Amino acid sequence: MSLISERERHLKWGTLDPLEAVLYIGCGASIIGFSVSVLLDVITRQIGHPWLWLQQLTTGSFTYGIFIGMALAARRNEHMYLTEIVQAMHGSKRLTVEVFARLVVLAVAACMVIFGWQNFLLDMGSYRMPSLIPLGYYTIIVPISGALIGLFQVEQMVNGLKNGFDHDEHLMPEGIE
Repeated sequence: MSLISERERHLKWGTLDPLEAVLYIGCGASIIGFSVSVLLDVITRQIGHPWLWLQQLTTGSFTYGIFIGMALAARRNEHMYLTEIVQAMHGSKRLTVEVFARLVVLAVAACMVIFGWQNFLLDMGSYRMPSLIPLGYYTIIVPISGALIGLFQVEQMVNGLKNGFDHDEHLMPEGIE
C-alpha cells in the first residue's frame, strides 16, 4: 500500500509526493502519540504517581495531528470539498465551482498563515507549566499547515485549469470500487 494517494492524479505534481508521504507519517505519529500519552496519563494518575508532562505531550500531539491532517486532507482532496455536488457537473459550470471552492480554501489558508503567525509570536511569550515550554512550539503548526494547504490549493488549481477538473477517475475513496 502506497502512502501517496493516486486519486485525482491529474491534479497533482509528482514533486510534492514525498511531502504527502511525510505528512501521512506525521499525522499517524501524532495520533499514536496522542493515544499513548492519554493512556499513560490515566495509568500514572491511577497508580498515584502522575507524570504532569504527559499533558503537554497530549496537547502537542493533538494539535499537530489536527493541523497536519488538515494539510494532508487538502493534498488528497478528501476534505473541505463538495464531491457529490461537483461530481454531477461538467464543463464551465464545474470549472467555476472547482476554482471558486479552491479560492475559498486558499483564503482560509492565507488567514491561517497570517493570524497563525501572529498568534505564534504572541505565544512565544507565554509558557506551559511545569516545563516552561513556550506555547509557540504548539501553535507554530497553524501557519505551517496554512502554507501547505495554500500550496496544495494552488497545485490543484494550476493542474485543474491545465488538465481539466473533470476526469475519467471517480471521486470515490481509494479501495472502494
